Amino acid sequence: MRSNLPISKSVLVIAAHPDDAEFQCGSTLAKWAAAGTIVHHLVCTDGSKGTWDPDADQLRLVETRKSEQRAAAARLGATGQVVFLDQIDGELTSDLITRSAVAKVIRELKPQVVLGHDPWKRYRLHPDHRHAGLLAIEGVVAARDPFFFPEHGLQPHRPEILLLFEADEPDHAEDADGWGAAKAAALLEHKSQFLTTHKIDDPQDETQIKAFKKRVEEDLAAAGESSGMKSAELFKAIFDL
Repeated sequence: MRSNLPISKSVLVIAAHPDDAEFQCGSTLAKWAAAGTIVHHLVCTDGSKGTWDPDADQLRLVETRKSEQRAAAARLGATGQVVFLDQIDGELTSDLITRSAVAKVIRELKPQVVLGHDPWKRYRLHPDHRHAGLLAIEGVVAARDPFFFPEHGLQPHRPEILLLFEADEPDHAEDADGWGAAKAAALLEHKSQFLTTHKIDDPQDETQIKAFKKRVEEDLAAAGESSGMKSAELFKAIFDL
């Protein structure tokens, strides 16, 4: 298994929802940001279905989740842009129009490394994760070649590396030792998700907060076992772009 990419000038993580980037590669992003990498976020959906409350104000939830995502990026030390495609949560598709939007962001931001969901993960339940993964891959292809979407009026850009998280067969590890606290702090900015994804039903309960932080560290440690590291985040790496 490969490990630890050289530090890049800039990276772009393409996530289906607010908080996906932090869950899947938060420690890696924090580590890179601390080393001087410009970390950008592209969030595909508006997160409007990210609640179990049937009476929730969805418009307010969308704005809350955007605010939380910006705060989480800041917690990671990310200094790049946080871009929202504003596709409806649960209705994301990897169509040509959305592919064009992703390719345009890649051309504008010019990341050396792109990170995204692995769309081929077996038994995946959430369609947004699959489509966001396809958009990352297809967006990279479109961004690199001049005859895709010339209406952008932008120069083509070819990233150097694509890292897919949630992979069934990862072959690349990023050392996350010492970066679990930054990942947990970023995730805790997503307060609207405490009940649904963080398993925290009382945000004032320090015992639950500590338990969440412990789970983050345990997950990183489990990933590290397969790569000979104390703590890690795992990816499928594609270098031939």
